Amino acid sequence: MKIIAIVSQKGGSGKTTLSLHIAVAAQLSGLRTALFDLDPQGTAEAWAAWRKEEPPEVIGAKASTLPRTLEKAATAGADLVIIDTPPLAQAEARAAAQAADLILIPCRPRPFDLHAIQTTASLALDFGKPAFVIFNAGPPRGTVAYLEAAEVATLIGFAVAPMHLTERAAFHVATRDGRSAQELEPEGKAAGEVAALWAWIGEQLKAKASNRRIKIAGNHK
Repeated sequence: MKIIAIVSQKGGSGKTTLSLHIAVAAQLSGLRTALFDLDPQGTAEAWAAWRKEEPPEVIGAKASTLPRTLEKAATAGADLVIIDTPPLAQAEARAAAQAADLILIPCRPRPFDLHAIQTTASLALDFGKPAFVIFNAGPPRGTVAYLEAAEVATLIGFAVAPMHLTERAAFHVATRDGRSAQELEPEGKAAGEVAALWAWIGEQLKAKASNRRIKIAGNHK
């Protein structure tokens, strides 16, 4: 089982939007996928409730019991777990980073946001895990902005994912009723961005696909 931690100490970076879109992409690719919601606000859990019984399964979790919850996911046959963490929550971020095979750090390509990820940079370095900044909710057309932001992220000490998600209405419209952009508009530009990002993530994880669904008993929040 592979584990992805979505971590950023800055609020408004789009962690949950990124988490659920990756989770749906993984599930659609054939991976048995679970999304762990460590955020007390429970945004991912609310999305799952609107989605009703459609996978991926979303589970409320706590930092203190995360290792045990991950063990249950592995026993249930999960191929992939994505951990969505809250902002400004050191315990949750550290627990997720420690468990992860891959850390993804969503960040808007703006100066203040780039400055804020320095805290997350030290967290990723503490555990020596592969970590990548993913630019999120930036302008659809902004090549220079992304290049400049990538330079800053590199100076901080981060690798930068070659794909990013831009600010598109489909990401927001879809999540209002428990869907993802790729389900709302399969041929749309937002869906294309998610597909490209997921293909890259898959290369990092080299996870094996399975078409079976999983069910993890209990809610641990």
